Parts: sequence; structure tokens; C-alpha cells
Amino acid sequence: MIAAMDHVQLAAPAGSEDALRAFYVAALGMTEIPKPPVLAARGGCWFRTGPVQLHLGIEAEFRPAKKAHPGLRVTDIEAFAARLEAHGAPVRWDADLPGHRRFFSHDPVGNRLEFLEPVDG
Repeated sequence: MIAAMDHVQLAAPAGSEDALRAFYVAALGMTEIPKPPVLAARGGCWFRTGPVQLHLGIEAEFRPAKKAHPGLRVTDIEAFAARLEAHGAPVRWDADLPGHRRFFSHDPVGNRLEFLEPVDG
């Protein structure tokens, strides 16, 4: 029986770790968590905020997915969007999900990210 989501893994190109750290830590406010040594040798980096973990793994023939993405629930979505824009990340609002405010963005290597907040009432 599935009890919870442990993490989501996204792919990234070799050598992108510094750009990923700058984005996921500075722009998203996540904390980098250490990878086990055997996995750290493969490159990439892992991040956490509360119970949410995103793992960025190195993929030799990396191409960002056009549709696939994690959906990250946020609070104060307007402020969060402004924070991303202040860090140079694109923000594209989308009104197609009933009961939510949401926008899409991309990390520095092109991974699509969805940010959403339920609308009260």
C-alpha cells in the first residue's frame, strides 16, 4: 500500500548543479540535502522544504520534458510569483484548474514546474 510520496526526481544536464542550487535554494527557498556518497558520485543535487523533496539527477542526453512537471502547493501565491520573477524565472499564470490559482515556471535547465494554491470558498 502506498503511504506517501517520498520525492520527485527531475533530470538535469551535467555541470548544471550550481545553477540548480541557486534556483532551488535562493528562488524557491528550499534547503539542499546531502546525497549518500555512492549517489553523490553521479552528480546532481537534492532539495527539501518541509515534507517535499525534489531530486535533480544528471542525465547524459538531457532534454527537459514539455508536459511532465511536479505540482508544488504554495501559500501566498502572488508573493511567490513575485519572488520567482525577482530571480529571473518566468511566470505564466493559468486559470484552467477550478478551485485553484496557479502558474507555471521553469528552472534554469528548462524543467517545467507548477505552483498552485487552493482558492477558499
